[in-house]
Amino acid sequence: MKKYFNLEDLSQITIGGFALAIPISFSEEAWKLGESLPLWNLVLLLFLSIIFLSFYTFEGVFQAKIRNRIAVFIVRIILAYSITIIIVSLVLISIDKFPILAEPITAIKRLIVISMPASMGAIVVDSFDKE
Repeated sequence: MKKYFNLEDLSQITIGGFALAIPISFSEEAWKLGESLPLWNLVLLLFLSIIFLSFYTFEGVFQAKIRNRIAVFIVRIILAYSITIIIVSLVLISIDKFPILAEPITAIKRLIVISMPASMGAIVVDSFDKE
């Protein structure tokens, strides 16, 4: 039973996040949704992302065995979401749809919208290698 985060975990989360970030980031619907969603909906979307990421990590990655590894569990969720945010940002930058300097609110909204499904892809691929 491993108790750490290694290069294999990093690569799995990166590939999983990238796999879902690509098709969604190229969607004009996601760009427009990121522009038009009110703050409340974005907060709800962010909250749902973290909740579902936590549930899947608990069951799929840790197989409900976190009693002595709560810190590792929390760090895994934070790292998975953080890595996903970086991947989504890079993809959006590469297609010129992340106007962080010109329109930072729009950029952050798009990031939240696209990171939700991408984070789930990241953690699903990470679960292929059980804790």
